[in-house]
Amino acid sequence: MTPPSPRPKLTRPRPAVAQPTGKAAPTRAGVRRPVAERIAPEDALLICFYKPYGVLSQFTPEGKWQGLKDYIDLPGVYVAGRLDADSEGLLLLTNDGKLQAHIADPRFKMEKTYWVQVEGTPDEAAMAALRLGVVLNDGPTLPARARLLNPPPDVGERVPPIRERKSIPTSWLELVIREGRNRQVRRMTAAVGYPTLRLVRAAMGPYSLEGLAPGLWKQVNAR
Repeated sequence: MTPPSPRPKLTRPRPAVAQPTGKAAPTRAGVRRPVAERIAPEDALLICFYKPYGVLSQFTPEGKWQGLKDYIDLPGVYVAGRLDADSEGLLLLTNDGKLQAHIADPRFKMEKTYWVQVEGTPDEAAMAALRLGVVLNDGPTLPARARLLNPPPDVGERVPPIRERKSIPTSWLELVIREGRNRQVRRMTAAVGYPTLRLVRAAMGPYSLEGLAPGLWKQVNAR
């Protein structure tokens, strides 16, 4: 008799394992946040972009706001540290997931420098309050560095122009913070009695707007 053929081995399909793809990762609220891959240091890119007013910190436009794809044609880079659409200034992008986390995570306490145009002229009491920390609805802020900027920074006119009352002067402040709460700078100046009219992020850690005009970007070395 011919011996029976051996029965084929049955193997269970392995569960799919998520691999870093540079695609968006789910958050608790169900909103997907773009996450960069972890790559070799020599392949890491870091981009400094001067975000104009009216541009979202994402590549896809929404409603009246533009997306980054209108300015940056570079595949595989993702935002590290968001900036509101109605704010201007430095936005960092990278293709390195580890660097992205380091920049965006408030635990690493990367300083962020803002130039803030406010309604009115803050007195010393208001400046002292900003330096010591002000109480917001989500708790007190950490101490910050604050000073008046005179002359004001050379940032040109905003497009569209700010809404200001001709009867009330405006002033520029420099505010340096280590936190990243939602609309924190605007809430801080409002808490001391001086609403923000215009907000420009000038620097994040060692990275700045130097050499850039609105809508332009440059590649820099990660430090």
